[in-house]
Amino acid sequence: MKTRTLVLASAGFLMAWSAMAAGKHEGGHAEAAIGKPGVAANVSRSINIDMKDDMRFHASSFSVKQGETIRFVAKNSGKVKHEMVLGTKKELMEHAEQMKKNPEMEHDDANMVTVAPGKSGEIIWQFTSAGKVDFGCLQPGHFDAGMKGLVNVASASGVKTLQQAPGKADKHGAH
Repeated sequence: MKTRTLVLASAGFLMAWSAMAAGKHEGGHAEAAIGKPGVAANVSRSINIDMKDDMRFHASSFSVKQGETIRFVAKNSGKVKHEMVLGTKKELMEHAEQMKKNPEMEHDDANMVTVAPGKSGEIIWQFTSAGKVDFGCLQPGHFDAGMKGLVNVASASGVKTLQQAPGKADKHGAH
C-alpha cells in the first residue's frame, strides 16, 4: 500500500513539475495563438533586435506574414541581463508579475531567450495565425518601464489552419 501511494504521489509530482517547467501557464492554448517553435531550415529571414539599458528594444515593431518562420537575433548591448519573450499581452503581464516575485527564475522555452550583457541569443518562431503578437523583457521592472514590442502578422491568402475546412474561415469560435 505504501509503495502504491508513493508511486501515485511521485506521478502527480512529476506531472505538476513538467507543467511548470514547460512554462505553459495557459494550458498550451496561448502558444497556439502566437504560433509555434520554428525549424531553422525553414527560416525565411532574420530580424535583429538590440536590447539596451534604456529599457527599450531598438527595433520594436515588425511585420511578418502568416506561416513565416523568423529568426530573432536579440543582442544585449546593456550592462544588465535582458530577455525577449513572445506572448499574448495578458500572458506577458502575468509573467512579468511572477518575475518580480522570483527574479532569478530561469527560462528554457522556445518563445523566449535570456541574454547576458554583451551577448546575443535567438528565437526561431513560426507565426501560424494572423493578428498581433506581443513581446517584452520580463526581467523585474523592465516590462513596466516600457521594454516591449509588437509583431504584426499579416494574413497569408490561401493559408488554412489545421482545423479549417475548405471554403470556411476559422473564426476561433470553437475554442
